[in-house]
Amino acid sequence: MHANPGNVFMVVAPSGAGKSSLVKALLQQDPAIELSVSCTTRAPRPGEEDGREYRFINTDQFKQLREEQRLLEWAEVHGNFYGTPRDPIDAATREGRDVLLEIDWQGARQVRQRFPAAIGIFVLPPSIEELESRLKARGQDAPQVIARRLMAAGGEIAHAPECEYVIINQEFSVALSELTQIVSAARLRFSSQAARHADLFAQLGIPAAH
Repeated sequence: MHANPGNVFMVVAPSGAGKSSLVKALLQQDPAIELSVSCTTRAPRPGEEDGREYRFINTDQFKQLREEQRLLEWAEVHGNFYGTPRDPIDAATREGRDVLLEIDWQGARQVRQRFPAAIGIFVLPPSIEELESRLKARGQDAPQVIARRLMAAGGEIAHAPECEYVIINQEFSVALSELTQIVSAARLRFSSQAARHADLFAQLGIPAAH
């Protein structure tokens, strides 16, 4: 088990399931959770700020992080590299802060290899029809892009069993409440409590988990 007092949460979902809105609302109401900021070799887009949307680095810096095993996961997308730096997550969890990763299933699988105690939360739409209408309502994508996203959604949803928890995002307030409950329960796990309250556990003679 991961001996640090902080937890690592991974929120996974197909495009349009409402993952970003749920994560944003959770972070607003729970300042004890930090959003993991990925690094990328692509250029910043207008309005993007280094350290907020991404940490913008060059290809050599990225390859060095990768070679030094300092990325929890990485991928190459359209000729650019993206990855999750390990150091900030190690530092936060060591200090008892929780970290949340908004991530795809491939990334979540890589993170779990290095952080076996990471908690996977899969967000599902209430139906494929609802997913389609949400993608159309966003007004961001051409019809062929929406069709491609819907095709991809089936493949992504097939990986839901790899997560410990599943939230069906039918009613936003209910889904947010369920996400909050998962976070609260994780903080009460034996490993988290033993790491956060090591002195008390020692005083009470409670042995550490094996």
